[in-house]
Amino acid sequence: MQILRDIASLRRAVPAGTVAFVPTMGNLHQGHLSLLKLGRSHAARVAVSIFVNRLQFLPGEDFERYPRTFERDCALLEAEGVDFLFAPDETVLYPQKQQMRVQAGPLGDDLEGRFRPGFLDGVATVVLKLLNCVQPRVAVFGKKDYQQLMVVRALVRQLDLPVAIEAGETVREADGLAMSSRNGYLSAAERAEAPRLYRLLREVASGRARGPEALKELAGAGWKPDYVEVRRRQDLAGPEPGDRERVVLAAARLGQTRLIDNVEF
Repeated sequence: MQILRDIASLRRAVPAGTVAFVPTMGNLHQGHLSLLKLGRSHAARVAVSIFVNRLQFLPGEDFERYPRTFERDCALLEAEGVDFLFAPDETVLYPQKQQMRVQAGPLGDDLEGRFRPGFLDGVATVVLKLLNCVQPRVAVFGKKDYQQLMVVRALVRQLDLPVAIEAGETVREADGLAMSSRNGYLSAAERAEAPRLYRLLREVASGRARGPEALKELAGAGWKPDYVEVRRRQDLAGPEPGDRERVVLAAARLGQTRLIDNVEF
């Protein structure tokens, strides 16, 4: 695996339009590794990035304490046969203050955008920069961050970027909790409680519960829920009676850890 630290060496090593690309912030888990396998099914060589993107953290969030496990991540990527790792320093991607930013528009202002304003603008900006740097044939994103996936698809479609976006299924622990780098923040008691979120989403998806009921149960169990909402999959708009492909999305804080999840139905 070649570890590339700057854009010039990356472009020399990786021919444009040849690789599958998986952008990450590191602290890798089986969910990330499943995306690598999906990428490998679309291209002979796979490139990964590790970059903790300051632009998608709001003031007071966990940018400084976000887990950075570079040596462990490299060992995992080597074991998976990854060909290229792009691991730039912040000064490489943001050599000067990033005043030009991508606005995610109405899609980015809803759901997560209501509670983390500007977050998805930061995501869209760094994704555009990374796609320009790596120039992959295919880029792979997980459905666990469903709204982010939709923003990336809109970015590629509306800016005519020459890359296909593939979506990987959410990987879960045995008790249903969606794998996330932030799960490590949970205490033992919180970890035991955390699968309730997925259970409630399944109940909403099956029609056994409604969003407001799920919110009430989360709050009663000590969570601080932000939203539990049903949307149509294609654009995350409110569903019309004839919309058959839907998704229920949720975000809630358990202790000091904010968890997100979704279930398609």
